[in-house]
Amino acid sequence: MTLEKEGNPFPQKNGRVVIEKVVPEIDAGHYALKRTVGERVLVEADIFTDGHDVISAVLKFRTHKNPFWSETPMEFLANDRWRGEFSIPEMGVYFYTIEAWIDHFKSWRRDLKKRLDAKQDVSVDLLVGAELIEAAAGRANGADAEQLASRTKELRVEKSAINNSVFERALDPQLVDLMARYPDRRLATAYEKELRVTVDPALARFGAWYELFPRSTGEAGKHGTFKDCEAQLPRIAEMRFDVLYLPPIHPIGKSFRKGKNNNPVCQPGEPGSPWAIGSSEGGHKAIHPELGSLEDFKRLVDAARGRKIEVALDIAFQCAPDHPYIKEHPEWFLSRPDGSIQYAENPPKKYEDIVPFNFECDDWRGLWNELKSIFEFWIEQGVKVFRVDNPHTKPFAFWEWCIGELKHANPELIFLAEAFTRPKMMYRVAKLGFTQSYNYFPWRNTKPELVEYFTEITRPPVSDFMRYNLWPNTPDILTQFLQSGGREAFVIRAILAATLGATYGIYGPAFELCENTPREPDSEEYLNSEKYEIRQWNLDTPENLSGLMTRLNQIRRDNPALQFNNGLKFHATDNDQILAYTKATEDKSDVILVVINLNPHYTHSGWLDLPLEEFDIDPGRTFQMHDLLTDTRFFWSGRRSYVELNPHKMPAHILRLRRYARTEHEFDYFL
Repeated sequence: MTLEKEGNPFPQKNGRVVIEKVVPEIDAGHYALKRTVGERVLVEADIFTDGHDVISAVLKFRTHKNPFWSETPMEFLANDRWRGEFSIPEMGVYFYTIEAWIDHFKSWRRDLKKRLDAKQDVSVDLLVGAELIEAAAGRANGADAEQLASRTKELRVEKSAINNSVFERALDPQLVDLMARYPDRRLATAYEKELRVTVDPALARFGAWYELFPRSTGEAGKHGTFKDCEAQLPRIAEMRFDVLYLPPIHPIGKSFRKGKNNNPVCQPGEPGSPWAIGSSEGGHKAIHPELGSLEDFKRLVDAARGRKIEVALDIAFQCAPDHPYIKEHPEWFLSRPDGSIQYAENPPKKYEDIVPFNFECDDWRGLWNELKSIFEFWIEQGVKVFRVDNPHTKPFAFWEWCIGELKHANPELIFLAEAFTRPKMMYRVAKLGFTQSYNYFPWRNTKPELVEYFTEITRPPVSDFMRYNLWPNTPDILTQFLQSGGREAFVIRAILAATLGATYGIYGPAFELCENTPREPDSEEYLNSEKYEIRQWNLDTPENLSGLMTRLNQIRRDNPALQFNNGLKFHATDNDQILAYTKATEDKSDVILVVINLNPHYTHSGWLDLPLEEFDIDPGRTFQMHDLLTDTRFFWSGRRSYVELNPHKMPAHILRLRRYARTEHEFDYFL
């Protein structure tokens, strides 16, 4: 018995050009890369063909609202690598792809020059060129068609009439530009994928977040309200923060309510954890009664926006045992064999005040729609920024669908993923559509740790799909570095967060006041944590870092180099306790050098090597350094400089490099 050998079918198109290794392309095009309004998308690819013909290629792009492609030429770099770019002026989703073809006119022109240099007879070659131009005239219209027809006649001359003038007209650069408008693309190769870009508002790229518990903004002994929170806005605005982030504002469950310091036994009057959401007073679409009304909340949102501050709301998809959902939709939760509901746990830890949703329930579509409607409800109240609690403990498919639906209707939305989890899990969550992500910054303290980690997350491919938001502390995280380093440690981490990242945040009063006492040894939980009790903060203390935070945020606003995550470069120092790095705008008009002592206890000094040529600074001439933290100015010369940093005074320099323009005695003439 013989088996018939199937033939290989003809390809759909006889294209000779190959397009491969396109970047950026996230997971074979399954996920979108991220950009913000006003940025560019730079695309590279390997593009080549058999033989020696010349190739032309274009980068094609369009918005999701426009079915028609715009195009921009791609340029040849080297070794079959090509590059193109396009700008993105509006929010939403963009698509991009590549098309390339054999450019017979450019091939003809290249070969004609070679033949002329070799003094060969080119009379027939001129006729070949005339045919190519005539074909282009047929594809053109109007004045271009007439001009191409005229060019055709110029090349169809008797052999005896061929002279240098004819050659000049054949090789005229203007003819190249004219022909490029009407190429023969019948056999062009189109890249097989249409890749996506999610374009977010500028706040997704650059901003400073301030977290506070509204219930801790009232007078001593009283539960704070939204009106009390509103009274904090002038102070937060004065510190130049852009986002006010509020933990959950919903009714707090009474069953199994946690007491002070996470005590499983709650004493009368203790408020419980805001993340134990829901009671007889309502669930995720309700407000904790002691905070005020829905109108009070909307007034807070409007008042904040009037000060150019966005209110970010915490969304935690979990329920207290007395949440209305549990009675109304028991099918959305797991029941144990004894009939009791399955509470959250991470053995041996038990979280009996929280009940997780069962995303594998039969009515999963109903559950998904209801959870999406929670976002939609708060969007209707004016919220545009959401911090999402533990997204990595919910199905990936849910987030991809939910965020995709919400962003399609509201492209201005921002979602911050609280995904302190394994690296691959964190990256996957970012790819699903989350605008920003928490990360490992709180635990990266040494010079090698910081250099390695930020080199990873500021370079493609990671930087194409994940935007990091740097938090030195959160209500859940009081690192050992902060516990043991005193006020100096808080200053160091604030400067690192504000300058290494275009977006960063602090858990407000606790960070401002350098609160650093853990609940118990080897714990990262705060003693007397605000998660479980109402705190009153005395902000009028000498230790308050509000002045530093104000200065840092103003420096960030004044310097475009600090408003992007790209452009970060680390520089060599001869002391492992001293970290040096620069951020620069693409045109080098703004160059910021940060030199920081990572040790909160001792003064450290060392030599710094700076590649001045990269910043268009002549190493042979004196240039000025402007310390933006202290507003002092001094001169440096040469690539190598000495620094000494006392953490008890100021552990860092934030220096703006100013190129020499006239004389070393005239500071105002430095650029």
